[in-house]
Amino acid sequence: MPLSRRRFIAGTTALAAAWGLSREVLGAALAAPLRASDSPTTLLQTIKLSSQAVRGTYRTLLAGVGEEFIPRYDLLGRVADDARVSARRSLHYLAHLSDIHVIDAQTPARMDAIQSIAPELFTDACRPQDTLTVHVLASMVDSVVAAQTSAVTGAPLAAALSTGDSADNLSHTETRWYIDILDGGEVTANTGAVGVYEGPQVWTEATYAYHPDNPSNDVYGPRGFPTIPGMLTAAVSNPVRSQGLPIPWYAVYGNHDSTFMGTFRPDPALFAYAVGNRKAAIGEALAPNWLQGFVSDLSPAQMGINALRQQLGFLPGMKAVTPDPDRKLLERTEFMQAHLDSPDIPGPVGHGWTQANIDSGQTWWSADLTPYLRVFGLDTCNMAAGADGAVPQDQFDWLQGELSRCQDEGRLALVCSHHNSLTLENDAKPVTGGQPLIHAEEFIAMLLQYPVCVAWLNGHTHINTITPHDRENGDGGFWEITTASCVDFPQQQQLVELVDNRDGTMSIFVTALDHAAPPAWSEGDLSQTGLASLSRELAANAWLNKPALRAGTPLDRNVELLMPAPIDLSRIADADIEAVQMKAKAQLIAHGGAA
Repeated sequence: MPLSRRRFIAGTTALAAAWGLSREVLGAALAAPLRASDSPTTLLQTIKLSSQAVRGTYRTLLAGVGEEFIPRYDLLGRVADDARVSARRSLHYLAHLSDIHVIDAQTPARMDAIQSIAPELFTDACRPQDTLTVHVLASMVDSVVAAQTSAVTGAPLAAALSTGDSADNLSHTETRWYIDILDGGEVTANTGAVGVYEGPQVWTEATYAYHPDNPSNDVYGPRGFPTIPGMLTAAVSNPVRSQGLPIPWYAVYGNHDSTFMGTFRPDPALFAYAVGNRKAAIGEALAPNWLQGFVSDLSPAQMGINALRQQLGFLPGMKAVTPDPDRKLLERTEFMQAHLDSPDIPGPVGHGWTQANIDSGQTWWSADLTPYLRVFGLDTCNMAAGADGAVPQDQFDWLQGELSRCQDEGRLALVCSHHNSLTLENDAKPVTGGQPLIHAEEFIAMLLQYPVCVAWLNGHTHINTITPHDRENGDGGFWEITTASCVDFPQQQQLVELVDNRDGTMSIFVTALDHAAPPAWSEGDLSQTGLASLSRELAANAWLNKPALRAGTPLDRNVELLMPAPIDLSRIADADIEAVQMKAKAQLIAHGGAA
């Protein structure tokens, strides 16, 4: 049954009052039928490397043809009926963000110089585009806003899920910047001295880093990286303005939100180092100090001596920088608290976490996106050691109980975590205490017990990857959907739409989403948009990160993922779906979009 006239009028009146909109204007917009849009996504245009290098091995980017949806029948086991195209209805349309990696490129706590010691191991320690992550995120927000109407069904965008590594290195500043960009606001991507970049990209001895003012003496110059005078000054001086997401967004912990360099629990000396006035310029400054701590447990006395030595600048290769208390590293619950400090709009306050999480220290959550769809946000980060993850026993037991409840209620479920099935194998445990850790095989087997779990969204590897997990009896399964990142090429995220085909099957449409900056960077363009384009071009040439592999195959990008309907989807009333879509449309209109 569709929404009754009485319920439509009541809903319109309530939404108009809640968002301060004209009831007549809102009513006309909500009454308009859904129409599939031609919003700017990779369905219409892709971004490709130029066929030939312009200098050395350096290539520019250009626009390419779009990629249509490819149906995947791995879980359905047969070709689907073409009649589904005219029968389908949208159940929910959302954005999937992950591995945003907003970077404070000047903090002493960023161990850029470690790349000079082991460049193949620490590929992400010092990227050429490190100063431009806020610009990219604001541009990605623009793309999400532009795609607010589904290209498949015309349904309004209703939520966003961010699956971790939003900040790069436990930083209060990075966390605040990423939240402010997603919520909407203005950020100047600078700490320390106002309008001045202090870091390896201007230090001549840091030959492992890209020096845009003059790359002739670093490892990037021989590869043809361009000379871009003023890039660093523009990056740290000019405010980045974000319109903010127009929809509620939810977040989970990634290893970079939880541990130092995404790998180690920080010690007291690191907390002091982050807000201090010395930063390592070369690897030799790190080798006798922090690297030793990564392979052995330094005594408190030795850590104190090391902290004192670096503050006084006695270690070779240490440079003086302007200290900044806002560079402080966050304790575990402070990351959640930063989300609770966010405004009501776009919401929800806490972005998944609540005051109960702060009070208990519990770092995982659940939320109802609709009356018929529940999302679970896990914390798969290992606080003992290591970048990869696992599911602690208490979370595993909790999730299993919650999925059982969803199954009993006939409610669809999405599971979100940072780590994916290839990286859910970390077995590091604290020296004392700790609980059993669940790894990929057992975790997947548990999810398969509950047909209402239709998808597992995650990130971590910075590669577009879509993996089917099927039941042994051939009766469906669930889809694992892994997105790329905002920091490494191709700097893509995803749009995800759950669709009822009304024929006993359902589809999950996944669309790769480029950020809104033009494919080709115009030489000399140091505007907010220009720097976002430049970041993508630099990332495409950052050979240490193997950029050519990260877009995934065509089967990992724009796809229709078919599966048997896990429940009788006709039990989800049209009226309930329409009520959810009315609420989403109203928020989009209030944001300023044409819903």
